[in-house]
Amino acid sequence: MNIMLHIGLGSFHRAHQAVYVHRLRETGERSWAIVGGNSRPDMDETMSALIAQDGQYTLETVTPGGVRAYETITAIERVIPYAPDLADLIDVGADADTRIVSFTVTEAGYYLDAQDRLDLSAKDLAADLEAARAGGPGGMSGGTTGSTIYAVLTAILRARMLSGAGPLTLLNCDNLRHNGDRSRSGLMQFIALLGDEALSRWVEANTCCPNAMVDRITPRPTPDVAERVKAATGWADGAPVMAESFIQWVIEDRFVAGRPAWEKVGVEMVASVQPYEEAKIRVLNASHSCIAWAGTLAGMRYIHEGMQHPAIRGFAHAYVTDDVMPCLDRPEQPSPIDLAAYRDIVFDRFGNPAIRDTNQRVAMDGFSKIPGFIRPTLIERLSRGEPIASTAMLPALFLAYLQRWHRGQIAYTYQDQGMDAAAAHAMCDAADPVAAFCADTMLWGPIAGDPRLVAAMRTATGRVAHFVNGGNPMV
Repeated sequence: MNIMLHIGLGSFHRAHQAVYVHRLRETGERSWAIVGGNSRPDMDETMSALIAQDGQYTLETVTPGGVRAYETITAIERVIPYAPDLADLIDVGADADTRIVSFTVTEAGYYLDAQDRLDLSAKDLAADLEAARAGGPGGMSGGTTGSTIYAVLTAILRARMLSGAGPLTLLNCDNLRHNGDRSRSGLMQFIALLGDEALSRWVEANTCCPNAMVDRITPRPTPDVAERVKAATGWADGAPVMAESFIQWVIEDRFVAGRPAWEKVGVEMVASVQPYEEAKIRVLNASHSCIAWAGTLAGMRYIHEGMQHPAIRGFAHAYVTDDVMPCLDRPEQPSPIDLAAYRDIVFDRFGNPAIRDTNQRVAMDGFSKIPGFIRPTLIERLSRGEPIASTAMLPALFLAYLQRWHRGQIAYTYQDQGMDAAAAHAMCDAADPVAAFCADTMLWGPIAGDPRLVAAMRTATGRVAHFVNGGNPMV
């Protein structure tokens, strides 16, 4: 049996990658299975339920027309309970039968700055480095392995090197742009900071990190999901997950130790994931954030409510049509994707009222999403002397959202792993919040403080204020 070890058994993995493995196994090709666990002590109830259910759970999907379907997913053959030393997780990663280690991480969880250097000011990362150094070549000290993806992968790869288990593919399943290349860079920096030259050489020679693009809207499950599952199937599932009916996975076909025949169940195995990745991140991910920030400012709870609001839909439509599409489809480099059709499909998906995806979930991590999802379009447009008014609306919405958070007026808890809370409060308290916001190098990189960015943000901020006050934002 070939094993794919997945780190991060959250809703998205169980509604996406695990589904593809399950469907391949359903065709009769059962030579691959998933073993999964978490590197942090979270999701206790879900993990306990998955263990009790031998890794099985129900996936509920719903179409834009509201048609629901239910499927029992059986791809996860073993769920590893969390332990601080992650010993069982590491043992599976070091097993010769494990050919792929995959992981789902938030953008902020990679701790990479604008130059893809590790942000050593991040407390979790610094703690893991200190513990790994104290542990010496054998690993971490104090009975823990650490929780950052770099600490976990380093421990697995060191154990694998020492056991002679052979090559391994490291596969990202998340929204980080150029995720395989960039996570590999962060991993090699982490190992270099440990001074473990032998491990560094082994990783260079025995691993690969293909870039990948994933797409499926997967809200956090609410109690009514379990109620519908029981009504439809008769099973009191303790770990159900729900998602939209749309699903997509595009992977660069670079694997050093074999892979499942995913192309048989709809995965797009390609030479380069870049055009698909750029379209998804700029069209879907950035627009999603736009709708969540604007919807929150308008007092809404769900994404589909924002899509029904003409002004909010207009913000997202103008951003994609005016600025993103001309960047991604140019005469010298045409896109393989019909971007207008893709935009319309994405907006239809956002408008699905049955998904009930919350603004809270989508609005999180703005300090990572602006540089990851929005800044590239601004840089490209400015480099060509092109206007950025439509794109500037997105960070202007986030600034207004941040100012609400600063005043304690967001109706839910805002989570942002990449945010320095003190610096964000200082930004909002500044005499000129727009200038302070635009000067932040983490957000803006090479265009921080650019007068054209500041000017566009001032105009956009005025339009946002008009929108929030109930006026016409197009004026």
